[in-house]
Amino acid sequence: MGLISQLYSLRWLFAAIVLAVYVGQKIRTYNRLRAFKGPVLCGWTEAWHAWAILTFKSHLKYDEVCRKYGTIARVGPNDLITSSPELLVYMSGIRSPYTRTEWYYRACRHMSENDHVFSEMDEEKHRVLRQRMGAGYSGKENLALEDSVDTHVSELVQLIRSKYMSSEFAARPMDLAMKMQYLTLDVISNISYGKPFGDLRADEDMFGVAESAEVGMTIFTYKIGLGLYKILQKPIVARLLGPKETDASGFGRMFANGRAIIKERLARDTEKRSDMIASFIRHGLSEDEILSETTLQMIAGSDTTAASLRIIMLYLLTHARVYAKLQAEIDAYVRDGQIGSRPLGIVSDAENRRMPYLQAVIKEGMRVHPPVTNMDPKRVPDGGDTVVVNGESVFLPGGTNINAAAWPMHLSKELMRNFDWCLARPDSPWKEANHAGVFTHNDMWVLASERPQFQ
Repeated sequence: MGLISQLYSLRWLFAAIVLAVYVGQKIRTYNRLRAFKGPVLCGWTEAWHAWAILTFKSHLKYDEVCRKYGTIARVGPNDLITSSPELLVYMSGIRSPYTRTEWYYRACRHMSENDHVFSEMDEEKHRVLRQRMGAGYSGKENLALEDSVDTHVSELVQLIRSKYMSSEFAARPMDLAMKMQYLTLDVISNISYGKPFGDLRADEDMFGVAESAEVGMTIFTYKIGLGLYKILQKPIVARLLGPKETDASGFGRMFANGRAIIKERLARDTEKRSDMIASFIRHGLSEDEILSETTLQMIAGSDTTAASLRIIMLYLLTHARVYAKLQAEIDAYVRDGQIGSRPLGIVSDAENRRMPYLQAVIKEGMRVHPPVTNMDPKRVPDGGDTVVVNGESVFLPGGTNINAAAWPMHLSKELMRNFDWCLARPDSPWKEANHAGVFTHNDMWVLASERPQFQ
């Protein structure tokens, strides 16, 4: 009892020591990056950074910070962002000493105990996984890749002609945001699984993948913003709160759909197949590895590609001069017989690349509104690094997280063949949300009418 009484009498001393250590660590952390300016209190707490992510507008928040505080700004106790393209290129180089940061990449796991190619933190494991998956991702084993894309582009054209063609007598609004999602999901499911979901033919989200991906990405954004990934990935917690294949929506439903297809494929011969699953099986990926990778494709591949298409169309529809000039280039190439030689009348990838203004529109569309603003943070190598930004040497302390701010970087001052299109609601072209760097769009309603020379 005497010892317990003595310890109890010293409780305030112990509390003071703990508080002093805590404050000392906070001061030390703050001082490491004190040379970099940022929002109030961001050097002491993660609150501002969490708030920026949870608004689903982090790209705009980062833009405001970089414009106010400079090319490299502070957004957290150990976090910097940069709008310097040169610094991004340097950090992302093949032999760069900068590595992936755990708080973002590890949080990208879909399955609590299994990494995919994006979430794998171990550099050697990541290298080996990329080698095993390279042939499948590159399309080298899929000789019918472009033909399958053409098929679904043709289905989109047919859907518009049969159901959404406006005329001088009737306006038929079409949600282009959703149709672009159907197109990319059909293309990617065909490339990955060997058969499409059939969204374009049915004109609906057949397996609920688009809805499930948005639900899953919303949950992922909260997991990132609130820093809950370590807790939620604990096996016991993941079993209780994580996605399950019995779920009606979200990643769990995507897992169930994907696993059913993968099990069917594993039971059959893959030697004569040329899709991505066949390649993964031939290179020794397990069922869970294939499920994790194909789920990643459905989310990252379809959403980002659909976002690119929506963005380009939105900017075309709101810039009449550019629209008319692109229209003129396409018409000239059609008249001269330089495009449209492939089956179904679809323009080939090689033909597209020969059209300079079309290429400019595509690249400029993705510059002014990048389809992906993934935080993609890097960890500064131990010992720190001195970099040159805007002609000045800047020292980055080792262990610091530094992330590219895509919006100010892309907007820096240092940069239709078949149908006529217009926005049905120009004042509100779409609903947009930023899910931890990946955009989702809904309600992009447009009017499409047949161009006279193609009727």
